[in-house]
Amino acid sequence: MRFELATVPGAPERPNEDWASVALPASGQGGSLVVLDGVTPPQGDDGCVHGVPWFTARLGGALIELSGSRRDKPLAEVLAHSIRRTADAHRDTCDLSHVRTPQATVVVARWDEEEVEHLVLSDSTLLLESPDGAVRAVVDDRLDRIPREIFRSLSATDALRNQEGGFFTAAADPEVAGRAVTGSTPRARVRAMAALTDGASRWTDLFEEGGWADLMGLLHKEGPHGLIERVRALESADAQRGGIRRWKTHDDATAVYAELPAPAPAPAPAPAPAPAPAPAPAPAEAPDAAPDPDRQGPA
Repeated sequence: MRFELATVPGAPERPNEDWASVALPASGQGGSLVVLDGVTPPQGDDGCVHGVPWFTARLGGALIELSGSRRDKPLAEVLAHSIRRTADAHRDTCDLSHVRTPQATVVVARWDEEEVEHLVLSDSTLLLESPDGAVRAVVDDRLDRIPREIFRSLSATDALRNQEGGFFTAAADPEVAGRAVTGSTPRARVRAMAALTDGASRWTDLFEEGGWADLMGLLHKEGPHGLIERVRALESADAQRGGIRRWKTHDDATAVYAELPAPAPAPAPAPAPAPAPAPAPAPAEAPDAAPDPDRQGPA
């Protein structure tokens, strides 16, 4: 079993708005991981006195707790309960109806001996690697369906935030949990997994240095820190040559990499009991002897 985690702020003078955690039970037979990417609001009022780092810490803490302690609940219910708990923590001090109230993208994975469950909301990514090396990306692609020019307008972006036909993030409304991408995979078909905020996944989906299988191979060899260092180098080189336009050179970047142990083999069925031996045949009775005339008594 191998678990590695790295998170690096986009700039040293700004707080890191990402959040990540892994929980493993003492039994060693399962666990859960959570990765959040806090949405940096534009300058101006967002209706909250706390800020995004406070929000992601609250929401992430609730998710990692409830994903482990309430294994009887589907992950969408766990997310809804976590959003509600976080909203209740600042409902009396903040305007939770504000369209830019603190919010975050979400990745949750939970596993036991039988299956790996997943939940993805907005543009963070979960990668699942099978024993044969094939890699499947679990993504919520609603942001990708929106024309990029719309995001140049704050008002146009706000009009699509947590709205039908737009995109969804975890904010103050528990109902958005029902919009998440969810599913499960048999445990035997998952050898490793990775959860990435978009600041880390851009190695593949922005800079196109390799596919998802290549990114998993990089994580296997160099770990999350190695991946983020490579992303930082790409971002800096791109900024120097005036390449891909972004409103900030570096984004907060977080990656969690997990290699799961091979599932325990199913116990062999108990051997069938041997058939009871057949009872031995009863001995045949000897025929009565004929009377001996010499031993006859007097007539």
